[in-house]
Amino acid sequence: MSLEIKVPPVGESITEVVLSRWIKNDGDVVEMDEVIAELESDKATFELTAEQAGTLKTIAAEGDTLAIGAVVCKIEEGGAAPAKADAPQAEENAPAAADKVQAPVAEKSGESYATGTPSPAAGKILAEKGIDATGVKGTGVDGRITKDDAVKAEAGKKPEAPKAESPVASPVAADARSERREKMSPLRKTVAKRLVSVKNETAMLTTFNEVNMKPIMDLRGKYKDSFKEKYGVGLGFMSFFTKAVTEALKDFPAVNARIDGEEIVYNNFADVSIAVSAPKGLVVPVIRNAERMSLAEIEKSVLALALKARDGKLTIEEMTGGTFTITNGGVFGSMMSTPIINAPQSAILGMHNIVERPIAEKGEVVIRPMMYVALSYDHRIIDGRESVGFLVRVKQLLEDPARLLLGV
Repeated sequence: MSLEIKVPPVGESITEVVLSRWIKNDGDVVEMDEVIAELESDKATFELTAEQAGTLKTIAAEGDTLAIGAVVCKIEEGGAAPAKADAPQAEENAPAAADKVQAPVAEKSGESYATGTPSPAAGKILAEKGIDATGVKGTGVDGRITKDDAVKAEAGKKPEAPKAESPVASPVAADARSERREKMSPLRKTVAKRLVSVKNETAMLTTFNEVNMKPIMDLRGKYKDSFKEKYGVGLGFMSFFTKAVTEALKDFPAVNARIDGEEIVYNNFADVSIAVSAPKGLVVPVIRNAERMSLAEIEKSVLALALKARDGKLTIEEMTGGTFTITNGGVFGSMMSTPIINAPQSAILGMHNIVERPIAEKGEVVIRPMMYVALSYDHRIIDGRESVGFLVRVKQLLEDPARLLLGV
């Protein structure tokens, strides 16, 4: 008897998914609840598990677009794990095969078939990093590459290919022109559509300001060790910016609102979306009720969401419903940019890199670590006075961190 495995419902707005990768192959024996494939929607990646033990019979192929409820594969009952080889019987019935079983690799330093083989999770991480598994030393059972090994592996450490001894030139010239085509992922297609839609359907403007980051940098330098020791997480810039934003939103509620038809919806809470660059594209997980959080709670939330984004484990709920977005292009070296609004929100704050520049301070020219900040907003709902006032308020809070604690 066989059981059909179908695409499960993964969200109200999702009608189809793409079969991005088979983790188990056709004919493999699988266990109950074992992960057999990965499905990718326009918002997240999901794991497909076996609903019974048996032998896998694949139906859909990698790259296929499947509707919710479509059959992905079947699992035939009666499959069993491969039996262990019986050495005496193998010698009697198939003496010629003995040489193959006694492979040189198995005789060296206790290595086995698992040596250098990545687990499914490790294989995914290595593939996303572009790292060859043969260049990673496994620390798992029998030398198997674990997820932790893959996370710690560094790109660019692939084993070098042996140099050709023949003087014959490579068939592909070093300056050869080539191009590569790659199908857009559902996530990338959705991001593209939404960005174009925002540009066409909103009256988007951007206002700029600059922040003297010395007070925050001094505060971090003084307390970062004790902060990490007490809370188990580092003290970064994102928690200060998130806290400053939530305070400024209280003074300028229109920046935290959205247009719904002919109505303006004001939120008395701040669900702050944090733009994160994930292996498969930009994702924007949400920190719920950020206005109630301490700096430590914000840092823990940012770290947890970033790790989930890196591993492709974010859920639909974790990426929907934000009221305001913060994006940090500074980690990539951006000096200034105009971020695009994350619809249906009405504003987004862009952080940039920190550069030491000469500025006038109390009548003297001094060198300070400065950051440009940008607020893109929908002019249909946010006036210039509110946008500029909001950004100035954020600047004041960041340049005097005591305000964040005192609420003044």
